[in-house]
Amino acid sequence: MKTHETGTEHGGADGPAVMVSEEGLPDWLDPVVRAARTVRPQQLSRFLPPENGAGRQSAVLVLFGEGARGPELLLMERAGSLRSHPGQPSFPGGSLDPEDGDEATTGPLRAALREAEEETGLDPRGVQIFGVLPRLYIPVSSFVVTPVLGWWRTPSPVGVVDPGETARVFTVPVADLTDPANRATAVHPSGHRGPAFLVESTLVWGFTAGVIDRIMHFAGWERPWDRARQVPLDWRA
Repeated sequence: MKTHETGTEHGGADGPAVMVSEEGLPDWLDPVVRAARTVRPQQLSRFLPPENGAGRQSAVLVLFGEGARGPELLLMERAGSLRSHPGQPSFPGGSLDPEDGDEATTGPLRAALREAEEETGLDPRGVQIFGVLPRLYIPVSSFVVTPVLGWWRTPSPVGVVDPGETARVFTVPVADLTDPANRATAVHPSGHRGPAFLVESTLVWGFTAGVIDRIMHFAGWERPWDRARQVPLDWRA
């Protein structure tokens, strides 16, 4: 384990303190920490928040843990009955609530942890937030999304809390995400193409796959893969 410089603590009248800290992270997360410090919005996506401030403010928790096969990410599959992105694998997350606090500072951090607890049952006290990526935009749902990076310092049991929101909760080894055999280009019926991961008997695509793809790239974990390999959105193992 390596000790990093401690970040900042956000708190006040709008809620309990939320600490952003790089202290005591495992060495294998160093490349992600460095990438989070320097990456620019344009390097993550061509879809950026509207300059007029429009959009629904939200946050997702990009949670790294360590499982039986090494580093892993926590993902979930959204319930098929939801209006936004039904049945799609995703990071835990959702819209900011007023009690989350200021959307420019505390809000995304608290929202990411709160939504992750509501959707997967994880104990937020076991999560160390170590970074925040630039805000991105999902045009189809008008969400302005802040990806919050977390280290699952003290893992807790996770699973479906409300079947009306979540169909499945699962972890994916980073080794599977970087395996070229599990990489493809997803083709949307509209013709849009984007990175995808064929893991855990499902297809991870869209915003979630885009964030994972960019993290893998800027962390230096990406391995050459066949970008000409295309799969439809209804792909199943």
